Amino acid sequence: MEKNKKAYTVFAWAALCLLAFAFIFPLYWIVTGSFKLQTATVQLPPQWFPAEPTAANYVKLFKNPAGLWLWNSVFQAAMATLLTCFTASLAGYALAKKRFTGAKFIFAIFVCAMALPKQVVMVPLVRIMAAIGLYNTSWAVIFPTVGWPFGVFLMKQFSETLPSELLEAARIDGAGELRTFWDIVLPIVKPGVGALAIFTFVNTWNDYFMQLIMLKSSDSITVSLGIARLQSEFATNYGLMMAGATLGAVPIVAVFICFQKYFTQGITMGAVKG
Repeated sequence: MEKNKKAYTVFAWAALCLLAFAFIFPLYWIVTGSFKLQTATVQLPPQWFPAEPTAANYVKLFKNPAGLWLWNSVFQAAMATLLTCFTASLAGYALAKKRFTGAKFIFAIFVCAMALPKQVVMVPLVRIMAAIGLYNTSWAVIFPTVGWPFGVFLMKQFSETLPSELLEAARIDGAGELRTFWDIVLPIVKPGVGALAIFTFVNTWNDYFMQLIMLKSSDSITVSLGIARLQSEFATNYGLMMAGATLGAVPIVAVFICFQKYFTQGITMGAVKG
């Protein structure tokens, strides 16, 4: 029995190491490739580590407005994350703990909207953004994300776990709705907010289709669009594109590290409360 347990442990660790390598290797290849010359990125057999490391790709990258692209991406993702977490928390709490006519119908609409492809609503969104003068601005990418149905669904499920007795006690003590939400509800659902923050940031950062449709001028494009523009018709500088991809990956990794604790708690709570 003890031998079987040890063998299972060794097998589990080996499988985890292989999975970790499979996920980490693409990031390693992009980062190391960003320090290679064009000839080294396409040579066979490949260079697993830069034989002659160079920062020329980053120098060339920042000759383009890469700093502006990065700022646009960070601003859009950060604002979308803040607004989505705030509105989804309020909406999820209201749908979970407030009894009013049509609550189930409204929640059903949100659930149905989760299955609606983004391409279906893109034409109306473009027309709306153009009508209110926000087309070709960062807000044209931010505002459509704020009403993310998945965010409302996620926060509603977390808010269902709130003890009703605790909310009643807050009302008896004279706390208003906003104070109850801020002092009682938000600290309890914080793991859900952390998980939603990661989902929203990554979704907004990687939403190439929305950015491609809504943003046209070179002053408003993001890192994703900027990297795509680095590719020419007849030749591709892979080292330069890898440098752009590395630059674009840094904020994603930083956000995940910052919110990792809440993300893990959120997943654990969801699994236990199932």
